[in-house]
Amino acid sequence: MTPQVLETACEWRAGQMTDPAVWTEVLSEAEVAEVGAAIAHARAKSDDFLEITKADFPLPTLAGRLNTIEHELMHGRGFAVIRGLPRERYTNDDLCLAYWGIGAHLGHPWPQNKYGHVLGDVTDQGKTQDDPTARGNELGQIGLDFHCDGSDLVGLLCLQNGVSGGASAVCNSVALHNTLVREQPDLAAELYKPQPFDMRGEQKPGSRGWYELPVFTSLDGRLFTRLIRAYILASQRHRDAPRLTEAAREALTWMQQHAEGGDFSVIMDFQPGDMQFINNYHVLHGRAAYTDDRAAGKVRHLKRLWLETDALPDRPTYFRNNISSHWAQKRVISRLDAVT
Repeated sequence: MTPQVLETACEWRAGQMTDPAVWTEVLSEAEVAEVGAAIAHARAKSDDFLEITKADFPLPTLAGRLNTIEHELMHGRGFAVIRGLPRERYTNDDLCLAYWGIGAHLGHPWPQNKYGHVLGDVTDQGKTQDDPTARGNELGQIGLDFHCDGSDLVGLLCLQNGVSGGASAVCNSVALHNTLVREQPDLAAELYKPQPFDMRGEQKPGSRGWYELPVFTSLDGRLFTRLIRAYILASQRHRDAPRLTEAAREALTWMQQHAEGGDFSVIMDFQPGDMQFINNYHVLHGRAAYTDDRAAGKVRHLKRLWLETDALPDRPTYFRNNISSHWAQKRVISRLDAVT
């Protein structure tokens, strides 16, 4: 195939995003009060988040703003930060319920791992980089390269920060794709071919430890991206996995170098209570290294949602929510206490 430049309206450069007001949605006091009323309404129905739907978390005026945010996620810059919930007013559980309810207005929760977590954790879970089953959300204190998660949208809620570091970063994969197509179309074409990804031990028992997906897919003029360079490289530990071509390795290196170069990325600091939402197909995300102090109770802890949006008319088959997978056999709300 001959790769084409796609969705130029969704391209952006770092210089266009230097003002945080461009991508930060600050809630008004009236909207904060509306969230509080929605928490109370949901609590009256059930303490089980799994029983709380969009209808159970009514946001009479904020819902319209969330619709606008959803449109920007799918057809604009691809990321947004919702700020303004006063962290000190909420227990962890109530803040997570607010996050769950707001997320329900943007999409349907999707399982994130073999345990069926639909509300997961991004915090130090004692795993190390040399562990072949370790996933990024379980690794503490180190930085993470730019990558995508496995859903239409990913949401992150900051419960608390560590002592220092941990800045979040986002990078426009539409601009990266289009630049690669314009400058080195042969490398772009290589990333349209299926590439092996390591399953990190999350496969169904008896199944192979890798799967194949293209980094780039075009469908009806839309770009779909799945890039987790570390998992692609890790796939090579499996003898039965396809070997990466030199062109694929060169293209992956090009993507990493240009993503980290600063021309296509934005760095932001989370405040406790912040919610970040990202279109996985158009925006990569990563983070800087950070320091925790567990004894002092200063442990970086984010909650994560993977969401299926109704705003996409269609998606490639391999990006659809597989409700028959072993990940989806149970749905669990993780209530990990990161400090203990």
